[in-house]
Amino acid sequence: MNKHSEIILAGSGGQGLILSGIILAEAAILEGKNVVQTQSYGIASRGGLSLAEVIVDEDEIIFQQVRTPDCVLALTEEAAKKYESWAAKGVTVLYDSTLAAAREGPNFIGMEFTRRASDLGNAGSVNILALAAVAAFTRVVKIASLESLLRKRFRGAALELNLKLLALGSELAAA
Repeated sequence: MNKHSEIILAGSGGQGLILSGIILAEAAILEGKNVVQTQSYGIASRGGLSLAEVIVDEDEIIFQQVRTPDCVLALTEEAAKKYESWAAKGVTVLYDSTLAAAREGPNFIGMEFTRRASDLGNAGSVNILALAAVAAFTRVVKIASLESLLRKRFRGAALELNLKLLALGSELAAA
């Protein structure tokens, strides 16, 4: 991991990106890092643009907004369009190729996040799968830290599903 990392998680309201941003921030805190997590969403709680920004640093964080992301996660076409210009600046844009049009270029990485989550039985849990892919790709936090937090937040079938999603997201990023 870099000493300083900036991550943007963007998509549609209802996809769980705010929760993912919180879990990512908590995982970094669990690892003894400094964190700033912010969130923004449109007027509509479901369907409008929703995003979480997470800054992780080993040192004190002075500026509390993402200025130059290390990675952008885009789970919808709207989010992919909004952040695609970052790819030309060398920023990796992980996008959901189930919901967003294919993009060309070395910094675009399309993954079928929604389809794969649906294959496991719950497309609504795409946020955990995508979060795992971001964490594995950037190494901003350890997958074990995310697993620890999931074990605290979920029980029973929900926990088992989220652990499968976590493992699959890690595998997708490694491929």
